[in-house]
Amino acid sequence: MASKQIKYNSKTFTISYDIVNPQMTNNIVILHGWGSNKEIMKQAFGKHMQDLKHIYIDMPGFGSSNNPSIVLKSGDYANIISLFLNELNVDADIIAGHSFGGKVATLLKPKCLVLLSSSGILVPKPFSVRAKIFISKFFKTIGIGKLTSMFVSPDAKGMSHEMYETFKNVVNEEFEHNFEDFNGKALLFWGKSDTATPLWTAEKIQSIIKGSRLFPLDGDHFFFLKHAHLISTNIENLCTKEEA
Repeated sequence: MASKQIKYNSKTFTISYDIVNPQMTNNIVILHGWGSNKEIMKQAFGKHMQDLKHIYIDMPGFGSSNNPSIVLKSGDYANIISLFLNELNVDADIIAGHSFGGKVATLLKPKCLVLLSSSGILVPKPFSVRAKIFISKFFKTIGIGKLTSMFVSPDAKGMSHEMYETFKNVVNEEFEHNFEDFNGKALLFWGKSDTATPLWTAEKIQSIIKGSRLFPLDGDHFFFLKHAHLISTNIENLCTKEEA
């Protein structure tokens, strides 16, 4: 594991990363989802795509990368990762992103975009979640905000104030226009049983990104752990060949 310090908005971010197959010229940057880290992505793909240099990154606030007390949006994450890649002197040929990482990958506009059950299409909240939000806001209104911790999303528990505010920012972002702005190759791999980012959201993204290809696969939000070989083969065949 290595790290680099990146200056952004007058703050210093320490970005932790791993490189696999460092001798290779063409590269793939692989970004994890919210609440995750580079290790799960390396576990899935580290033994595949041997002709590519893999760059695994802990995004700010996750794994071994810090968030120095600043509230961020997806665009900030993309800016920080872009600065980091510049420090490594890397022009990303392929960027793969899982869930929240898919949004960051889209903003980076690589030659070939690989979305793994990406977030970005707002999914209507079930009644139980909407009820918790209403009750939480009510408690704050009447001055007993401490009770709102009972209703915090599992994705946000244990976070610093800055990361919790960041979570609220990124989970509510409307992202369709960002998918519309992407003009490169795009491969969409999705878990058929995904409930966090349902398959219908993949179909919507496919309809937005011109020429994109969708691969529905068995599994839930972490389907890629079971299908890393198939996904890697398609990346090699469709992202690294001019005729693809």
